[in-house]
Amino acid sequence: MSDQIMNTPIPVWREIASDLFEMTKPKVVLLMLITAWVGMALAPLGAVPWLPVIVGTLGIALLAGAGAAFNHILDQHIDQRMARTHRRPVATGRISTRAGLWFAASLTVLGFGLLLLFTNATTAWLTLFSMVGYALVYTAYLKRSTPQNIVIGGLAGAMPPLLGWTAVTGHITGFPLLLVLIIFAWTPPHFWALAIHRKDDYAKANVPMMPVTHGVEFTRIQVWLYTWLLLAVSFLPLALGVVGGIYALSALVLGVRFLQWSYRLLTGKRIDAAWGTFKFSISYLLYLFLALLVDHYLWQTVVIIF
Repeated sequence: MSDQIMNTPIPVWREIASDLFEMTKPKVVLLMLITAWVGMALAPLGAVPWLPVIVGTLGIALLAGAGAAFNHILDQHIDQRMARTHRRPVATGRISTRAGLWFAASLTVLGFGLLLLFTNATTAWLTLFSMVGYALVYTAYLKRSTPQNIVIGGLAGAMPPLLGWTAVTGHITGFPLLLVLIIFAWTPPHFWALAIHRKDDYAKANVPMMPVTHGVEFTRIQVWLYTWLLLAVSFLPLALGVVGGIYALSALVLGVRFLQWSYRLLTGKRIDAAWGTFKFSISYLLYLFLALLVDHYLWQTVVIIF
C-alpha cells in the first residue's frame, strides 16, 4: 500500500489537493475572515498583537473550512440531486466519505489547538461551537426539518466578527455582538434570494427551504421585510456612538440599494431579480464591513490631528 501511495503521480495529488481545498468553500471562508478581521481591527488596542491576529486568522479559517468540509460530507446525497452542487468532490466520489471525514476532523483539531494555545480559550471554544452549529445543528438537522433553518442556523455563520474581537482581546462586549446581529439579520434575505433562484433544485432534493414549503411569493415578502430589518439593525452601531458619518452614509446607501433589489424581487418584474439580489447581498456585506474599517481609522486620524 505504501508503495502504491508513493508511486501516485504528482498530477493526481494536485487534483486531490484541489478537491480538498474546494471542500473548504474558500470564497465563503474568505468573506467570513474579512468580517473577523474587522472585529480584530475595531477592538480597543494599542499596538497590534500580531501573534493573536495571525494565529487567530489561521485558526478561524481552519475551523470554518472544517465546517464546510463536514457540510460536503453530510449533504453529499442532497448535492447529487442539485445542479449547483452535483459536481462537488464528495458528491461525485472523487473524495471518499472516509477521507473527507479525516480531512474535516484534522482541520478541526488543528484549528482548535492553534486558537487554544496561541489566542485564548474563549475564542477557541466559541469558534468550535460555531463550526459545530453550522456542520451539525444546521446541516444535519435544521436544513432537513424546517423552512426557518437559515434563520435559526444563521447565528453560527454570523460569529466571525466576535471571534476576531475575542482573538485579540479575550473578552466579549456589546459592539462585536452588534456586528454579529448585522450578519444574523443579513443571512435570511441573502440566502432566501438564492433559494428562490434554486427552488427547483431544493424541491428535487426534498430540502424544505421556504420557497418550496411556503411558495415563492411568500418568500419574496420575507426577503423584503428582512431587508428593512437589516437596514434598521445596521444603524445600531451609530446609536452606540462607536461609528461616524462615513459608516452611517455607507449603511444608508448600501441599505437603500439592497431594498431596491429586494423590491425588484418582490414585484417579480425582473426575471433575474432573485440572482441579482443574492449577488448584491454579498457585495453589501463586504462593503459595509469595509466602511466600518475606513470610518474607524479615519476617525482615529481626525482625533490624533485635533
